[in-house]
Amino acid sequence: MRPAGCNRLPIGVFDSGVGGLTVLCAMARRLPNESFIYLGDTARLPYGTKSSDTVNRYSLQAVGKLVERRVKLLVTACNTATAAALPALALAHPDIPLVGVVDPGAEAACRATRNGSILVLATESTIRNRAYDRAIAARMPRARVMGIACSLFVALAEEGWVDGPIVEGAAVRYLEPLLRGPAEDFPDTVVLACTHFPPMAGAIGKALGREAVLVDSAETTAVAVERVLDERCLRAPGGAAGALGFLTTDAPERFAKVGSFFLGREIAPADVELVAL
Repeated sequence: MRPAGCNRLPIGVFDSGVGGLTVLCAMARRLPNESFIYLGDTARLPYGTKSSDTVNRYSLQAVGKLVERRVKLLVTACNTATAAALPALALAHPDIPLVGVVDPGAEAACRATRNGSILVLATESTIRNRAYDRAIAARMPRARVMGIACSLFVALAEEGWVDGPIVEGAAVRYLEPLLRGPAEDFPDTVVLACTHFPPMAGAIGKALGREAVLVDSAETTAVAVERVLDERCLRAPGGAAGALGFLTTDAPERFAKVGSFFLGREIAPADVELVAL
């Protein structure tokens, strides 16, 4: 039985840094009456180069902090954490609905592809886990999936570097093996399977040099969250705009500065709370 008033509780959103704010932006736009608490574990960024055991531990600690704040739904807006830790998070918090970004991203890729060839750009951990391979295969068994780990993109994005010659050069370097391959093997759909990557879509598209649909899971995740809210009768009452709260494990001023770009609106440093995990 749901506790009284739980519809008014916020939705908890977790990412290793500020990249997940692109997902928060999509959710806030689609669900304007909902309130959100976002936690970016910037002190331990990046997750993408760490072992699955470490990502599990960090994710459980971060989500535990959100649960302490009383949330009605949890969103892992981090592809690495979703790929590695979603089962552990679901086991730890069975009474709270949980939405990750991998399944929505895979669903969007399968809808977009025409030739069944899909490229996944992600962190080392996400590629190693093969979560997107499994999620795409479940929807499109005959799809051809290729993965490239692009971990440097995370560090560049956290610096606010999302375009220009340095980013374009890194993209060309990562994509070089693909660009040397046969034209018939070239994917028509590219999944930006890290929330830090969508702001780099221009540089990635330029490096590809060929027409391809670039997919990120922000909008699809927002749709998935809306569906869960309706299924669980957890929608916030209408009539008032929801609030946004921000938690970070390091440097609130830096979080506000870089995060404003990813969120698409200004974040005041005073609105970012420093927390320990």
